[in-house]
Amino acid sequence: MTRKQASVPRGIGTTMPVFAAAAGGGVVVDVDGNSLIDLGSGIAVTTVGNSAIRVIEAVQRQAELFTHTCFMVTPYDSYVRVAEQLNRLTPGDHEKRTALFNSGAEAVENAIKISRAHTGRQAVVAFDHAYHGRTSLTMGLTAKNMPYKHGFGPFAAELYRAPMSYPYREAPGVDGVAAAHRAISQMEGQIGAGNLAAMIIEPIQGEGGFIVPADGFLPTLAAWAREHGVVFIADEVQTGFARTGEMFASTHFDLVPDLIVTAKGIAGGLPLSAVTGRAEIMDAPGVGGLGGTYGGNPLACAAALAVFETIEEDGLVERARVIGAALMDRFEALQRSDGRIGEVRGRGAMVAVELVHPGTTTPDPALAKRVATEAHARGVIVLTCGTYGNVLRFLPPLAISDQLLGAGLDLLVAVFEDMG
Repeated sequence: MTRKQASVPRGIGTTMPVFAAAAGGGVVVDVDGNSLIDLGSGIAVTTVGNSAIRVIEAVQRQAELFTHTCFMVTPYDSYVRVAEQLNRLTPGDHEKRTALFNSGAEAVENAIKISRAHTGRQAVVAFDHAYHGRTSLTMGLTAKNMPYKHGFGPFAAELYRAPMSYPYREAPGVDGVAAAHRAISQMEGQIGAGNLAAMIIEPIQGEGGFIVPADGFLPTLAAWAREHGVVFIADEVQTGFARTGEMFASTHFDLVPDLIVTAKGIAGGLPLSAVTGRAEIMDAPGVGGLGGTYGGNPLACAAALAVFETIEEDGLVERARVIGAALMDRFEALQRSDGRIGEVRGRGAMVAVELVHPGTTTPDPALAKRVATEAHARGVIVLTCGTYGNVLRFLPPLAISDQLLGAGLDLLVAVFEDMG
């Protein structure tokens, strides 16, 4: 850690004061030999596990052939195969195209570029509590100031924000449809549909607190977008690839996005992201308008193909549902006896616990920090999130065993009880 502090800028923080030496099967082993139960999956990246055998073997085979040529110079088959698979797996049976990039933020930026090229408009709307990245453009789309935006402005122009559906904190009588019309009214009044190129939204918000919008919210927004020629972008960077108990979270809401942005769980930890969408929208930029030196690197493409195979062959969509049921059961049971747990929510293996001061809905970020810190000390990797910093988020790898998951949950329940 001393060497890290001397060589890496302080802006790159770490959740835990340990250094990993090995990982797999829901366990991270540090350099001191401690075994940590992993309920974070590298922030939803190692969905199939840190050392999935198909991924390892695929990367090894590709590395023996070549590590890079640049797809824009001499294309290769694996990039095309990844695009074909994403076109098949993402929601909707319309004709699609896929472009590959390196990170979620880069994919988001390209989705915005594509939308502007297609519509000839400039304005883009994101939503309260959103997280879309840390680059210059995506910081403007991200809602939370600290630590993501503070001191890094000015931000890109023509970016706007609309109110989100947050059922736990919603006013009485505001259901999903009403919340959507509230957002639509604001967009029409402050932006104008004729100026709006795209709206971008996480079907289930990630960093914002695993917020699951009320029924009717997303379909109502999507219908309005179609009516007015606005590109509807689903940011599934954190929710994609079986995480929520569906291949993509959009399916929970009968949502067929115009464009879908993916990354994180796509390639077992190798850097890869994608924009997949309607052919007529994706083909709007001219030749050479999209790309990047490393986008769709052959090692990452090989890993992605192995991830897709693993998800389908090992039944990981259903596995996410089983893990999610275990998480919800344990935390809902704890909620019944602990007034500090305001809400337990999520889909599949993407579950959040929102912590509040008992008898209120007032966020308690200090408690979230204390619980996470104590869990870390007892050997469980837990992440926090939320606009107010008061949410514990659980993203176990789908490769975790029932026994190991149960042990991790036992430790977490004990943390709450000991802090009672």
